[in-house]
Amino acid sequence: MFEKIKHLEFIAAQQQRSYAELPLVYACSGCSSAAQMANALAVRLDREHLAEMSCIAGIGGDVQPLVRAAQRGRKILALDGCLLHCVRNCLKRYDIEPSYHLELADHGIKKRHHTDATEEEIKRVWDEAVIPALIEIDNL
Repeated sequence: MFEKIKHLEFIAAQQQRSYAELPLVYACSGCSSAAQMANALAVRLDREHLAEMSCIAGIGGDVQPLVRAAQRGRKILALDGCLLHCVRNCLKRYDIEPSYHLELADHGIKKRHHTDATEEEIKRVWDEAVIPALIEIDNL
């Protein structure tokens, strides 16, 4: 119960900040259920005003305005769906180390093709991993 209250208080505080004060979030968005789950979590963070989503494909594709945004020193949450670590590797090309790297496989998420993650999986990872990761980033 204490953790839930802590999470709600943190969320309320984050939502009062400007986007420029929030961490950037980059997510995998490949074809597997794990990749699409990472993307969905990042979109939710952005839409709920908890982080500002940016484009990892732009980093990998050397799109300079997006690269410069990543290099500005903001805190970064990297969401990777699987062991390939595409997000982390795209950032590494520019010597950018995320403040927190969250790999969904570490939280029991299996990489499946031609299907989506379940709502239960998404909710569990949101509560058990994503919000705690943001809290940890905020304390850096």
